[in-house]
Amino acid sequence: MVTTLSADVYGMATAPTVAPERSNQVVQKPYPNYKVIVLNDDFNTFQHVAECLMTYIPGMSSDRAWDLTNQVHFEGQAIVWVGPQETAELYHQQLRRAGLTMAPLEAA
Repeated sequence: MVTTLSADVYGMATAPTVAPERSNQVVQKPYPNYKVIVLNDDFNTFQHVAECLMTYIPGMSSDRAWDLTNQVHFEGQAIVWVGPQETAELYHQQLRRAGLTMAPLEAA
C-alpha cells in the first residue's frame, strides 16, 4: 500500500518560497580621503615648518610651503595634504617626527 502524505503532514507551506531579486550590480564606494593638518605652536620656526613641508610632501613648492606656513601661524592650522589613508598616515608621521605639531588625521 502506497500512502501519499499531504504538505500539511510535513508542516510545509503549499506555496513556493520566492527569494527576493538580487542585483548583479556592484556598487563601488571610493575610499575616503584623509586630511594632514599642521597646527601652530610656540617652538617651530617658519623656516623649519616650510622646509619640512617641502621635504616630506611630494611636489610641495617653496611658495606653497610658505603660504601654508603662514596659514598655520595666522589661522592656527593648515591642511597641508589630502589623499588616501595610508599615504596620509605616512606624511603625518614624518612631519610629527620632524617636530611639527600635528592634528589627528581626519576623514575629508
